[in-house]
Amino acid sequence: MDSNYNYEEELMIKIAWYYYIENLTQQEIAKILGINRIKILRLLDKAKENGLITFQIRNSNAKRFHMENTFKELFHLNDILIIPSVPSSDSLNDSLAQAASMYINQRIKENSYINMGYGDTPSRILNYLAQRSESPINVISLTGGVNYYLPNTESNVFNARLHLIPCPLILSSSFIMEELKKETAIQRISKMALISDFTVVGIGGVDTNATIIKNSILTPDDYLLLKKQGAVGDILSHFIDINGNLIDTDLEKRLMSPALTDIEKYNNVVGVAGGPHKIEAIYAVLTGKYLDVLITDENTATAVLDLYQSKNNIDTERKDGALQ
Repeated sequence: MDSNYNYEEELMIKIAWYYYIENLTQQEIAKILGINRIKILRLLDKAKENGLITFQIRNSNAKRFHMENTFKELFHLNDILIIPSVPSSDSLNDSLAQAASMYINQRIKENSYINMGYGDTPSRILNYLAQRSESPINVISLTGGVNYYLPNTESNVFNARLHLIPCPLILSSSFIMEELKKETAIQRISKMALISDFTVVGIGGVDTNATIIKNSILTPDDYLLLKKQGAVGDILSHFIDINGNLIDTDLEKRLMSPALTDIEKYNNVVGVAGGPHKIEAIYAVLTGKYLDVLITDENTATAVLDLYQSKNNIDTERKDGALQ
């Protein structure tokens, strides 16, 4: 036998191969090699210490990982997922929806309950999630506007039970809205929303491509007025300013949606949005502390951090000026 032969090193190589390449569990490796699991764990650690196992992170991934940590620290998020950017806004919405559906699908249990907000991106997430989930999920509509919660797929697989609020997003009067909220069926759905495992919301920008304008629920003139009042975006169709404060309008009295202050009552609020027209809206939602998790793309994330830096500098200059 070669005097330079190192049995322990050979064993470490085998264990590393089985664990990292073949994706076997430590218990499975222990059974194959005839050694206990504690020794497997010890040899994996030793292989990393000795440099036998090394890890290489691609620069683009490392950059996103660093940005994710920065977002968590600045905006007190529980989690964030930043995906690579894509050229067109429609492709971006679809990529974000797929990423969100995969993120949630990995974390839900059998017969989970998931709250869904109004909009194009949540609708796409619902469709991908219902196709991807192995067991049925229960979907609770947080708002009116039933059409956005219905299946929009050619696939025969739609593994979701829908619990819908059967009314428009914006009612014709505040009286009708208040009376509808007293209905037993709607109150039942509102109570179910409080115990859901996840809450998925889109983040709307104040621009003419917004879903709420495309569906003729609001007009471009309505948006012009909202912008003059300081609105930079919306969450659950509540319009907010750059600091995340509610823009109080007549729409609020007719909106079939949970109150902005109620969002903090929901579990695992996941905001999904991206694109140049959503930068201020995302910043506002983060500043208002409405989210637990953000899913966005790299270009948008970079722009939101730039905006944060810009706002910080402005605030610092104002404070310095006030002290003089």
